[in-house]
Amino acid sequence: MILLTGVTGTVGRLVAERFRTPPAATSEEPVRLLSRDPRRIAALTGPRTEVVGGDFADPGSLAVALKGVRTALLVTADPLSPAHDEHFVAAARSAGVRHLVKLSAQAVAEPDATDLITRWQRDSEDLIRASGLGWTFLRPRAFMSNTLGWARSVRDEGVVRGMNGTSPNATVDPRDIADAAVLSLTGTGAGSGSGSGHTGRAYALTGPAAISPVEQVAVLSEVLERPLRFVEVTRDQAYEALRARYPVPVADALMEGAVRQRSGAKARVEPTVETLLGRPAGTYRSWAADHLRAFRPV
Repeated sequence: MILLTGVTGTVGRLVAERFRTPPAATSEEPVRLLSRDPRRIAALTGPRTEVVGGDFADPGSLAVALKGVRTALLVTADPLSPAHDEHFVAAARSAGVRHLVKLSAQAVAEPDATDLITRWQRDSEDLIRASGLGWTFLRPRAFMSNTLGWARSVRDEGVVRGMNGTSPNATVDPRDIADAAVLSLTGTGAGSGSGSGHTGRAYALTGPAAISPVEQVAVLSEVLERPLRFVEVTRDQAYEALRARYPVPVADALMEGAVRQRSGAKARVEPTVETLLGRPAGTYRSWAADHLRAFRPV
């Protein structure tokens, strides 16, 4: 059996959807979805899919969820709760799980990245390596879908406000991350060979080109056929916006990451998506065209 966690999030939900439709749905192994509230994910179930309640903070519930599982997708989202990863890895070992596919971040491979979020992901990878379990690490750059955070101001004002307007980032389509996760979970794909060909590999996942926020806004303007403009804000203004949404340690970490982007640290493009999936990585234009509804005025 394959266990999926994080199925109410961006990547986990996309992975679960893929296991409901071919070719992932033709996998011989049944799929189990873990959620704190199983009612929220009822729409993701299929003929070979079941739902189980559980919480990363509750080791007992993880033991139940992992019973009979061969491989699992691990998606945790709270850098202030490192015990979540510890609980899951310990439960996976006890249950006899053979392979963990971990959603991590590209920054873990960059020595100058020392913010809280990167340290948390780096420690999680180290924990999994030391566990004796087989592993695959998915290390994406920033999600293209992060620009959904602009949707309200685009709809209401035709404006995007942010810092680092001209600083490029090799953002990746979450759908490509999900496809890479499916291949890693099932042991298939253009880059896998056969069997457990993804075990022991760390995949750096980026889009096909680095793109700046100003360029992303220009793409949105073109596909929406509506004038939009980017307004650069100061570092203090950007930080206050982060403070309004996140706990201070997380806001600090995100600001450190933003400063690194300004230095060009996130512009490197990797060929991994095309090598792994056997097709080009998705572009921001393609992602935006498929998500126009979110940006159009109501």
